[in-house]
Amino acid sequence: MSRHSKMRTTYTARGLPRYEIEIRHDELNKYQLVRGDDSYIVERKAHAKMAQWDEMWRKRVSTEEKRREHQNRIQEIEEKKQLAAQRTKEAQKSLWILEGILAHTLHVDDAVDWDLLKDKSDYPVLKPKKPDPPRTPDSPKIPAEPKPSDPEYQVKLGILDRVFPSRKLAKEKEADDRFKADYQKWQETKEKEIERHKLMIKEYEKKIKVQEKEYKIEVCSWEEKRQEYVKQRDERNVAIDRKRDKYLTGDPETVLDYCDIVLTNSEYPDYFPQSYEIDYNPDNKLLVVDYQLPSPTTLPTVSEVKYVQLRDEFTEKHISKVQLNKLYDNLLYQIVLRTVHELYEADKIDALESVVFNGYIRSIDQATGQETNGCVLSLQANKAEFEQINLKGVDPKACFKKFKGIGCSKLHSLTPVAPIVVMNRVDERFVTSYGVADKLEEGDNLAAMDWQDFEHLIRELFEKEFAEAGGEVKVTRASHDGGIDAVVFDPDPLRGGKIVIQAKRYTNVVGVSAIRDLYGAVLNEGANKGILVTTSDYGPEAYEFAKGKPLVLLSGNNLLHLLQKHGHKAKIDLKEAKRILAEKEGD
Repeated sequence: MSRHSKMRTTYTARGLPRYEIEIRHDELNKYQLVRGDDSYIVERKAHAKMAQWDEMWRKRVSTEEKRREHQNRIQEIEEKKQLAAQRTKEAQKSLWILEGILAHTLHVDDAVDWDLLKDKSDYPVLKPKKPDPPRTPDSPKIPAEPKPSDPEYQVKLGILDRVFPSRKLAKEKEADDRFKADYQKWQETKEKEIERHKLMIKEYEKKIKVQEKEYKIEVCSWEEKRQEYVKQRDERNVAIDRKRDKYLTGDPETVLDYCDIVLTNSEYPDYFPQSYEIDYNPDNKLLVVDYQLPSPTTLPTVSEVKYVQLRDEFTEKHISKVQLNKLYDNLLYQIVLRTVHELYEADKIDALESVVFNGYIRSIDQATGQETNGCVLSLQANKAEFEQINLKGVDPKACFKKFKGIGCSKLHSLTPVAPIVVMNRVDERFVTSYGVADKLEEGDNLAAMDWQDFEHLIRELFEKEFAEAGGEVKVTRASHDGGIDAVVFDPDPLRGGKIVIQAKRYTNVVGVSAIRDLYGAVLNEGANKGILVTTSDYGPEAYEFAKGKPLVLLSGNNLLHLLQKHGHKAKIDLKEAKRILAEKEGD
């Protein structure tokens, strides 16, 4: 009798589930692997096939049937070998795709084709088809007109009729009366039929008018819906044109949307998260990308599938752990370079001068069993420098290191690193209002504060920040000469030591010279770290200079979050601050 295995679930190279059941009939030496993307259909197909085999066994008793069983067994083995070969081909293709993630994008123009975003489809509902007219009424069914010459009206005379004229006249009169009666009946039938036909014609014409009216109403309704569809379609297309025009003017929000479209259009295997957050600062043309990377456990590892005839089973060969780790690390380096390349290649208006890529991975912390989402690598690349790279011939890891990317030497260890630039995920950059510290009234603009008050506020804030960890903050004399505004002594044995802090109440981008000054102060003080906090942001050169140095650059956005952390509220509005400060200088 037939028997079957438990249903198994496998996944295609695209990550889609495939269901399979092995069914066999030992007496018939029958085997089949029933596969499909619907578990119910696979199960029904398997049972149907098993029932067929059972019936076949009851009938196959002859030598010819046994011979055919043997032939079927040979065919079954060949089919399984072919299936194993096909699965091997699919597995190798999946690995090949991962090795060529970067190369794939080099053959693609990543610039957004605005016309492709437009909906050019016609109204999907077909115009109503004109119905066939009702059947035309048949012609009036009028019988043949009686004629005196018709045989039935001819008098047949006998010998006596010829002898006696009265007999002849009587018969002639009887024939004539019969003709007249039939003719009268014929005329009545004719008139009735003609009248009936007239009524049928009127009914026919009435149906035609009703049908035409209903068809006209149906067409009008369809046309109204079609016009509404076209109107909405055209409005969406006009909106795309407006978005394109805004992008060409460098509108920050539209630049952000444009970059989002670029990353969305990037094609990756289905099992990639392809989830990300982006933020754009128009002042320094910096784009920050927080990108969700695939975890090592999601990568395909099968390299070969074989059919073992003796055991009648399929076996899979997987790449080694060392090969998987190497493949995974190389994949992440490729994704970083690919993402930066796509953004720069698509940037047709030079809205981007620098891109920061922070790669995050969701995984299970083996120590706590809780899900974590840590940044495992971070890279900042200047556009002019990046475009000098020939990505066709680079080693992804070496290229990543050339740009001073940050990441553990073994990315597969998922060791977290500090992102080069931290994205704000909560508030609008430089415009969100927060409550102010005790001495500030709600709505005061930090970027328009008196510079001495601002430096005092920064020192006070960091005093709270480090005091929580047992640190000691020694405040220096308030100054406006670029000197040290505070010195922190952090007792933490790992991250602690002497830290110097500078505060810059700026309304423009902080240049690299201020970062050099901070680095000089760190060296002069023998400090472990330097922190510079400003109400604005930093230029690409400033971030570039800070790479690999014990420097922390906090933008106005970071400052607002630090204030919020300690229960205070404030706002930073650079445009308003420029106006207020200009008015003060005018006075």
